[in-house]
Amino acid sequence: MSSCSLDDKPVDVVDILPRLKTLSSAEDFFDALSVKYDPKVLASARLHVLKRMGQYLATEDFDGLPDRVIAARCRSYLERAYDDFVTSSPLKERVFKVLKDNDPDRPVKPGTAFVDFDDILAPLPPRG
Repeated sequence: MSSCSLDDKPVDVVDILPRLKTLSSAEDFFDALSVKYDPKVLASARLHVLKRMGQYLATEDFDGLPDRVIAARCRSYLERAYDDFVTSSPLKERVFKVLKDNDPDRPVKPGTAFVDFDDILAPLPPRG
């Protein structure tokens, strides 16, 4: 087993990307890459952290790189993604489309989400 970890638990770097693709929980990623975490942070941001890590990984071209380098970059991106949510929150970071689309700081396109006040106060049509 090769190591790219400075912690006491070495990271098995052999075929790291295919192995990461088989993982199913945030904790599995943290364990596989030997990254320490606070369970309280993951309780509220696990999917956000993994999504952000994926965004960081999407900027990389791993073709031809040695497993040791790939593992080190994956570990670095997981640490960076995790740190984003230690110092911020899912609502502030808005990594998912549903949160981006409902950002109160982003201007709303005219006619897309506006309900005229008169429409709210209009009487209901008679039943019958």
